[in-house]
Amino acid sequence: MMGLTRREGRQRRVNPSPPGHRPEGRMAETAPTHRLRARAEAAVASLVDVRLHEMPPLTSAASTFFFILSAYFVVLPLRDEGAISLGLGALPGLFAGSLVLTILAAPVASLAFSLPSVPKSRALVLIHRFFSISLLVFFVLWLASKPGSPSTAQSSEDGSNKPAGWGNHSWLYIVVRISFFLWVALLNLITISSTWARVIDVMDSESGSRLFGFIGAGATLGQLFGSLFAASMAWMGPFLLLFSSLLMELAALSSKGICIDANHGSTELPSTGAEPSQNTELGDEMSSLVTSPRTPSQSQKTKPGIFVMFEGFWLIMRSPYLIYISLFLWLSAAVSSFFYFQKVTIVATTISSPTARRRTFALINSFIAVFILAGQLTLTGHILTVAGVTVAICASPFIAASNLVALAVWPTWVAVAVTETIRKVTTYVLTRPGRELLFTVVSQDEKYTAKVCIDVIVQRLGDATAAGIYTLLFSSFEKKISIVNLYALPEHVHLKTALHFFTRKPKDGMFKHVGLM
Repeated sequence: MMGLTRREGRQRRVNPSPPGHRPEGRMAETAPTHRLRARAEAAVASLVDVRLHEMPPLTSAASTFFFILSAYFVVLPLRDEGAISLGLGALPGLFAGSLVLTILAAPVASLAFSLPSVPKSRALVLIHRFFSISLLVFFVLWLASKPGSPSTAQSSEDGSNKPAGWGNHSWLYIVVRISFFLWVALLNLITISSTWARVIDVMDSESGSRLFGFIGAGATLGQLFGSLFAASMAWMGPFLLLFSSLLMELAALSSKGICIDANHGSTELPSTGAEPSQNTELGDEMSSLVTSPRTPSQSQKTKPGIFVMFEGFWLIMRSPYLIYISLFLWLSAAVSSFFYFQKVTIVATTISSPTARRRTFALINSFIAVFILAGQLTLTGHILTVAGVTVAICASPFIAASNLVALAVWPTWVAVAVTETIRKVTTYVLTRPGRELLFTVVSQDEKYTAKVCIDVIVQRLGDATAAGIYTLLFSSFEKKISIVNLYALPEHVHLKTALHFFTRKPKDGMFKHVGLM
């Protein structure tokens, strides 16, 4: 693990490398390359409290997330426009289909990390490369499918710009748009969850509190770059898939550097300022609370390969700690998807041009990314180390509940833009890094198998729940958004779940270790 005592941390803090210095274990570098590396390390050190041996995995993780999010947001407007072209009534069904696909795919992703013959670093590269190739396949299919003639009957009757539905399109067009919507959602969840699983395996709670904000900033930079590129190049249409595929390949190459430094990985150092004996005692307490009694090797030896695919479900069911995390994520995903339905509904009914809709989605994503990036670089590390994870976890549910009240009073596209910005900034600056810290205290099996199931399947369960609730409320109250928002407020019981999660006195020792108390 990557934690250090405070004295060692001060001694090993990154400084500009002296002339002629060559870090041990690195390949020989030319003088210009070495100077460039030294300047880059000094620049990173000015933004985040990082130790010398943490620099390679930190920069690799940040760059990997940059490429993943860039690839995702380059094609996200294309995905949303394709869904809108099928009609707004198709959205709940698409979310339900996404749930089915993730239930089938998540165990396969867990299996990739569970194969003893494949190193986990190699498995991560293969996952990213697989999705890169899949985007090339969708590019060919997208070009082969042609939209039907748009119907103007509905627009002439009620004066709205709402898409008429998929009745005018060919079967290939419909299949490709549905498949692409489901696949992009799967790409986003699998690649991000798998990369975070690798990151929390090489970092502990102490280093994570310092570094997760910077890693998240890399993801936000990717969102900003991808959104701006998609907005400026919206006219390219399906050719954006080629660029997205290239970005996913770059993510695969960058992920190779997310590993424990050879000079520090063999010895686990205390992750806080506690004495070694105190840290050992706390570690024993944690082992009895949140980890399985089996070691990873025992787990793999006692179960055939096909059963390893479902090991994540078993680990979740036997751990109250993971069950509470799953419950919180499920409710959070439901609220997030509820806001997504509102955003898409308003954009679809106010903007008629497909290119304009793609550009609007991209500009909204870019606007949000600017504020998220500023918060991750300036606030995340300080809040996590000073206020703890409790504040970070509870912030997002509180903001989301306030946003629903605001939208009930002021149901306009301006209010949607403002509340969506506030909600996402809170989520990605505070709640998401805090949530990842919760996994630093679990076993390696739980990091790679249970976490992927939680991040992927539980997330999609929340999406499907929101789809059902939104459809029911929207039809029951004659599509009045303000009333729908008020009746959706009970979804925010996840604020109570978060508070209850962190007031469980029997496990105070575990929560203190990840900075919750």
